[in-house]
Amino acid sequence: MHFSRRMDSFGDEVFAALNEKRLALEARGRVLYNLSIGTPDFPPSLAVRTALAEAAMAPENWKYALRDTPELLRAVCRYYDRRFGVRITPDMVCSCYGSQEGIGHLGLVLCDAGDTVLLPNPCYPVFMAGALMAQATPWFYPMTAETGFLPRVADIPPEVADRARYMLVSLPSNPTGSVGTPENYREIIAFARAHDLLIVHDNAYSDILYDGLEGGSFLAQPGAAEVGVEFFSLSKSFNLTGARISFLIGRPDVVAAFRKLRSQIDFGMFLPIQQAAIAALDTPREEVLAQCRRYEERRNALCDGLTAIGWPVPRNRGSMFVWAALPGGRRDSMAFCLELMERAGVICTPGASFGPLGEGYVRFALVLPPEKIALAVEAIRQSGLLTR
Repeated sequence: MHFSRRMDSFGDEVFAALNEKRLALEARGRVLYNLSIGTPDFPPSLAVRTALAEAAMAPENWKYALRDTPELLRAVCRYYDRRFGVRITPDMVCSCYGSQEGIGHLGLVLCDAGDTVLLPNPCYPVFMAGALMAQATPWFYPMTAETGFLPRVADIPPEVADRARYMLVSLPSNPTGSVGTPENYREIIAFARAHDLLIVHDNAYSDILYDGLEGGSFLAQPGAAEVGVEFFSLSKSFNLTGARISFLIGRPDVVAAFRKLRSQIDFGMFLPIQQAAIAALDTPREEVLAQCRRYEERRNALCDGLTAIGWPVPRNRGSMFVWAALPGGRRDSMAFCLELMERAGVICTPGASFGPLGEGYVRFALVLPPEKIALAVEAIRQSGLLTR
């Protein structure tokens, strides 16, 4: 059987290897603390579940949707106005089956073979996969501890920027948990104008920020709507990861091209899911803020707990992840993750899966309550891993 050379660009899925190890340990009766995959353990609201269930009972809702309904587009526009103070119109919105799918396909809209794409390093793996599927060439701009894991466009060579088609920015960042500032965004917008490239902002974690910080939209920055688009996900704010609901929002010409591509590969989002999305977008803000406070308790339990047992892990400022440098001068993140799982029963994700600059780190997902995180920290202490 012949497979395309394109598939040679993609490595083995790291979660598959971790899952195989997890299943083996479970078969031996081990207690495990799974902090690897970022799917919220909080339930969706009753209003969202009710909207989905009621819509699913209507036979006419089981036909092809063919489009985003006007009601859904209006709900997104209302939300952006109310939540972010950003005025958008329906022609600036297109749904997709989660930001992962959307980012994976956007390169097909924006790039020809051999074009350059600017990606953060470290970054979420689909950022790389989307560029490679479009046969574009990734150029990685570093996000390191020295810069607070924030992009510095001044470090990108002008000749690289001039040939780039788009720059992908993800703040708050997965995996590092760094949070952008207005100064960062002003520099990025000016950079995009100077080099005639598009900014693609992944805004999955605008409702998970800590220590009094307030999340926002890239499109709220002056000039952003002229040079950029934003993926806005309902997965983390409203606990809808399995429903796969996201939107590309911003420049109408980019959104129209994305909509044209989507019309070639699917027949629109399932109508009951569109109704669930509308219900989520109308969720009272206080419910979302209360959930953020619960994430903050988890962050404190993990970062402070690990620091107390001899693994210094600074508190991150946003996202549902904690980015931790390997303890004891270790460098092989995959080997450490497998050892941590074997000896402590704690599962996290190796930093190397997020790009070359991720090596030497691991990512923890805040998907267990504080009391279970405390047990995980104690299991790490008892394992002896930190005393080697």
